[in-house]
Amino acid sequence: MAGIYIHIPFCKQRCSYCDFYTRVAPRQIDDTVNAIVREMEIRADYLKREPIQTIYFGGGTPSLLTAEQFQQIFDKIYALFEVNYAAEITFEANPDDLTPVFFESIKQLPFNRISIGIQSFDDVQLKKINRLHSGDEAVAAFTSARNAGFDNISIDLIYGLPLQTKQNWEIQLNKALSLGAEHISIYGLTYEEGTPLHKLRELGRVSSADDSEMVEMYKLMFRKMEKAGYEPYEISNFAKPGLRSQHNSAYWKMIPYLGLGPSAHSFDGNSRQWNVSSIKKYNADVFTGSNFFELENLTLIDKYNEYVMVALRTKEGVNLSYIAEKFGADFCDKFMITAQKQIENKYMVVNNQHVSLTLEGILISNLLIEDFVLV
Repeated sequence: MAGIYIHIPFCKQRCSYCDFYTRVAPRQIDDTVNAIVREMEIRADYLKREPIQTIYFGGGTPSLLTAEQFQQIFDKIYALFEVNYAAEITFEANPDDLTPVFFESIKQLPFNRISIGIQSFDDVQLKKINRLHSGDEAVAAFTSARNAGFDNISIDLIYGLPLQTKQNWEIQLNKALSLGAEHISIYGLTYEEGTPLHKLRELGRVSSADDSEMVEMYKLMFRKMEKAGYEPYEISNFAKPGLRSQHNSAYWKMIPYLGLGPSAHSFDGNSRQWNVSSIKKYNADVFTGSNFFELENLTLIDKYNEYVMVALRTKEGVNLSYIAEKFGADFCDKFMITAQKQIENKYMVVNNQHVSLTLEGILISNLLIEDFVLV
């Protein structure tokens, strides 16, 4: 089993908090789609003919593509790879793109899941982070997706936004829950260096929520999501029973995937590869045969560290039997030496050969996970 990720690095405008590789360059979309198709031809053997279980269009804003551009990519995927008949096929979208006309144009495409970047329903907050849509437009976009036949919809939310209080955050959560989405991804706002939002904070024009406020917002969200019947299957991801994101889950289980497009990452089980973060260079190099990516071969310690770092974020946590089988008993012993103290502190719990974070552990997860990294 394997996955394909397609990075569409285009946006109508940049959100002030975003540090992903994206550009406002609509005239380059056609050339980039052509280059993605060419990259697929070059790297057709990367996944060693493993059947494809997930296809994910991320960004950027994949909903900027036309139906014809999507079809061009799908035609090449289905020509080169064996796609499982029940594969999860997702695209990310901004609410302002999701009109009935848009859905009518893509109805013949094989998408069966959509991820809508709502972030907030509060118009003041949306303007602060430079989003184009309003709260009402976000609701209308969700309704349009439902009316178009999508029965597996994910939405993204952000907490800790400028001017946001715990009470306001609860309002956002209630609006999100009222939609009945199958999956909700929820992220705490971070002020990444180099982003416009970070610069505004440095100038004193916005202020970030303090750690205690962020903790209270997360705890409120965690409890409301569980009460509403959502499974907290990863620190930032919540799903109705049986509707976890297969794409996300495969990544956390270290399943190989092919990443296509500028800045896309790939993983084959033994190495990681990442494409150049330049639309112009990527588009040119793919066709000239020049090297358009960098590659890192992973050591046993690298693989162990990556597994532990992602597994501890999940509900199931670290599988001790898996560590012993894949890395050896010594690695299992080292893990448990570090884990024992956190188990005693009630930040972690052991259950049937799995070690996972408690809610209190999740609240300091970044610090805890760092302790398990071997050098």
